[in-house]
Amino acid sequence: MIDFEPSDEQRLVVETVRQFAQHEIRPRARECNEARELPKDVLAHAHELGLVSNAIDTRFGGGGERSAVTGVLVAEELGWGDLAIALAILSPSLVALPLQDFGSEEQKSEWLPQFTGQAFLPGSLALVEPRFHDDPFRPTTHAHANGAAWVITGRKCFVPWLQGSRVVIVVAASDSGPQAFLVPCEADGLHAEPEKNMGIDALPTVELELDGVRVPQASRLGSAQGIDLHRLVHRGRVGLAALAVGLARAAYEIAREYAKEREAFGAPIATKQAIAFKLADMAIEIDAARLLVWEAAWLLDRGEPAGRAARLAHQQASKLALDVADGAVQVLGGHGYIREYLPELHLRHARGFASFEALTLV
Repeated sequence: MIDFEPSDEQRLVVETVRQFAQHEIRPRARECNEARELPKDVLAHAHELGLVSNAIDTRFGGGGERSAVTGVLVAEELGWGDLAIALAILSPSLVALPLQDFGSEEQKSEWLPQFTGQAFLPGSLALVEPRFHDDPFRPTTHAHANGAAWVITGRKCFVPWLQGSRVVIVVAASDSGPQAFLVPCEADGLHAEPEKNMGIDALPTVELELDGVRVPQASRLGSAQGIDLHRLVHRGRVGLAALAVGLARAAYEIAREYAKEREAFGAPIATKQAIAFKLADMAIEIDAARLLVWEAAWLLDRGEPAGRAARLAHQQASKLALDVADGAVQVLGGHGYIREYLPELHLRHARGFASFEALTLV
């Protein structure tokens, strides 16, 4: 039987992250978007809260409390604050969690303590490719063994590239199946071209070109058969779905409060049937999408097949975020179009979920 009643510890985590998002993330969202810069103090505070390190094994300095359900509860609150800042805060998961799932003891011992140390260390994962009908399970970026090294050639896009990143995990095809490699950000033959996106302006992303990048054999994650790429993608989709629910909730709440205050013909517009029904539909769809996300996370925690649930949650939450953000702009009318209000930012952020893949993991 599925039980979605949060534990006392999860309630405390949610309340802590909610306060953090309300007081530190949301007030900085517009400023960071306009400046195209991340708030380093907010990232440092998030690291102190252990929002990623708490999921890392205690042997490496983490909290040892890995839970996809807890992860989506945290991601929703962060997404409510601001999507770009949320993705930056959760970026260490892009290296730390694949290492924990697929890395060798040597790889874990070298890298995981760096993600649980005193300073915030961002992570990066290169999965999406700049091609029509990109399929994360069939990468065209290729790696082949050459003596004591692997040689990687190809292109990736939507790769988070935060200042201070030391390594990027690159997913590539090989003769024995999909592989993942730890590639130093300063590796020879690795070229990063900054992207200019419609949304998430504060989060630097790049298009990576790998021109015969050579890495040692020990840089490969997993066994000779490679990593479980489906598991990685499913965890990424569930994480993104939770962020989308948080963004949708933020847009809905702003629209609801505006509709209560804005008067037309002597009454708040929230009393008008068209607006009231639109807001009600938003609330219903947000709750429905949240349940899909929780179910997928629950399946992940139980080790049960979660591909279908993860896909459904990702598809529904991505559509929801765009629909609710667009609806919020409509409710605000002319105010929804100007940059003084957040719904236009939510709308630009939400448009990206159709292209995002594994920008965070749970």
